[in-house]
Amino acid sequence: MEVDNDLKALVLTGRGKFFSFGFDIPEFLSFTKEEFTDYLTNFTDLYTYLFLYPKPVVAALNSHTIAGGCMLALACDNRVMVAGKGKISLNEIAFGSSVFAGSTEMLRFWIGNANATKVLYSGTMYSAEEAMSLGLVQEILTEDNLLVQAKKIASDLSSKHPPAFASIKSLLRKPIAEDIMKRERASILEFVDIWYSEPTWANLQNIKIN
Repeated sequence: MEVDNDLKALVLTGRGKFFSFGFDIPEFLSFTKEEFTDYLTNFTDLYTYLFLYPKPVVAALNSHTIAGGCMLALACDNRVMVAGKGKISLNEIAFGSSVFAGSTEMLRFWIGNANATKVLYSGTMYSAEEAMSLGLVQEILTEDNLLVQAKKIASDLSSKHPPAFASIKSLLRKPIAEDIMKRERASILEFVDIWYSEPTWANLQNIKIN
């Protein structure tokens, strides 16, 4: 997709009740540590790729944007969210889990260290209005206008000279990504150890995604 000259920008959105609820926890309960580690490695590679993607990427958050879903949204260049329909959160601490080096640095990139600390320590589920006040989203829209505006933002960004846009995006993000890559593997292994610890594992058994 990077070398497809006909593709100018990407818009990511979801269907139904979720933009993304993150990991399908009930499914992962059957994974071994090794299988889960491999999955997390692929997932973190994906959001790092998206974070560095040289073309504009806009997230149209149609509803709940939770945990891993929030991480993918943070990798984008802009996030617009429907008013009143869903929450956005990195809520891992609420069920005894940690996060990753990459998700932490992307969060800091957007909202600064103090607000990132608030978000990660509390595990709060933020409304669109609360998220906008923190800088987690840039605009709040009606359901009918969500994709229209997301596509307009993507079009506006892609109207810039593509090599210039790609260069500036790289200058902004590549140093962060390089730091992430140095620490990501260790953060994944720590995440897995916490995930399979007795108290967190007990909490995971009770999570249902409806």
